[in-house]
Amino acid sequence: MTTTTPELTVPPAARVPAGTKAHTALTNRWASFAAVVIAVLWTIPTAGLLISSFRPQADVQGNGWWNFFTNPHVTLDNYRAVLHGSDTDLATYFVNSIAITIPSVIIPISLATMAAYAFAWMKFPGRSVLFVAVFAMQIVPIQVTMIPLLTLYVNPPFGLPQLAGGDAPGGGFYTIWLSHSIFALPLAIYLLHNFMKEIPAELIEAARVDGAGHVRIFSRIMLPLMMPAIAAFGIFQFLWVWNDLLVALVFGGGSLDVSPLTVRLAELSGTRGQDWHLLAAGAFVSLVVPLIVFLAGQRYFVRGLLSGSVKG
Repeated sequence: MTTTTPELTVPPAARVPAGTKAHTALTNRWASFAAVVIAVLWTIPTAGLLISSFRPQADVQGNGWWNFFTNPHVTLDNYRAVLHGSDTDLATYFVNSIAITIPSVIIPISLATMAAYAFAWMKFPGRSVLFVAVFAMQIVPIQVTMIPLLTLYVNPPFGLPQLAGGDAPGGGFYTIWLSHSIFALPLAIYLLHNFMKEIPAELIEAARVDGAGHVRIFSRIMLPLMMPAIAAFGIFQFLWVWNDLLVALVFGGGSLDVSPLTVRLAELSGTRGQDWHLLAAGAFVSLVVPLIVFLAGQRYFVRGLLSGSVKG
């Protein structure tokens, strides 16, 4: 009795489609090598800035940062000077940045989630027109809106209270919070709306059959499912607000009481152009918080970006 091994045939459905050649080209060893080279070249200036922030002033002004490896000298005086120095005192501006960033992230997310739910799952007259209008607001440059927005803060319509004084353009933290929220809402509503539309309609119908209203559906079903998308946008908004200079400078009125780190670093760049050791240390004081936020929320960030990109 003889046995024969049947020949294995690959069904047509299991064959690699021709469209994956581009994917294969981007994942071969040469593409990986090029990605590593680009990452190294991108990291070298940041590494040099980090090394310079820990070098003494004489070494920074006397030779390049690469000489650290042959003649290493490390000091924390640069960070002490920028954080507690009488003429820099970045600690106060660090607290201002936190006071500006946290509300500027919470406010647009709170409003955008409710607006996105209304556009996605509530039927009302003019819904499509309003959503297109919100989407179109993303293409309006921020610089174009600054003068009209300042005019509304100084001379608000309908007898509303004045938010900014006539003498000083800015009004304080609340004008910066409102401005960042206004600029962030169109993108936030658009992204969260697209994520909500990917949720199966059968899930919403089942909740309605069980007697759930819009408030319960939004709080019990939508919010837990939307956490990756909310976290992704929250990280984007946090990085944008923390690194912002223009909005804080214009709507804060240049007041030291509400100026963030970016405003003070810009002043140091102009008045202390030769003190690279202080500028390097100040740059990393400003960098540490967004770096921690991004690393802490990295998995939520990736999940939020990939949410809705595939089905099934």
